[in-house]
Amino acid sequence: MALTITGAVSVATADHFQIRTMLFAALGCNLAWGIIDGGMYLMARLGERGRNRVLARAVRQKSREEAHRIIANELPPLLGAIFQPAHLEFIRERINEMCPSDVHTGLTKRDWLGAFGVCILVVVSTFPVVIPFIVFKDARLALRCSNALAVISLFICGYLFARHAGLWPWTTGVIMVAVGAALVSITIALGG
Repeated sequence: MALTITGAVSVATADHFQIRTMLFAALGCNLAWGIIDGGMYLMARLGERGRNRVLARAVRQKSREEAHRIIANELPPLLGAIFQPAHLEFIRERINEMCPSDVHTGLTKRDWLGAFGVCILVVVSTFPVVIPFIVFKDARLALRCSNALAVISLFICGYLFARHAGLWPWTTGVIMVAVGAALVSITIALGG
């Protein structure tokens, strides 16, 4: 979002007021999206908890074989394929031992902290892209530095994501830069 705003600045005609307006717009936009993303995080947590409650109820109400099928379908494919009926039965028994009130559907303090963390991450991600406009008087130099920092940030995010997901870090970093550049170009072309 910040990249879209900084990329839309016309360096040739940008004056101090326009740069300042762009900085506030980038921060405001990312703050708004941070709040939205935090809210979506909370909705996802509620959905996950509600789904767990529905599944626990279904496991309790179904026959042993149907309960095993429900449990196996909810497992990641790798685990679902290797779990034996004895494993599935163990899980079914544990679910049956749980009190229905043990399957909490509300939000916890950890959920709220997670949503706040998501919001902060989105807002903080603005700073590497807008700081050059604060540091440099020359708008053209600031824009080039901003673009370079954005590309570096995208590469680092892709690299770290790949390490976490077991992908090829360098390749994924480059792909992240390409996808990010394409998305920003599309957003600017559509007036965003």
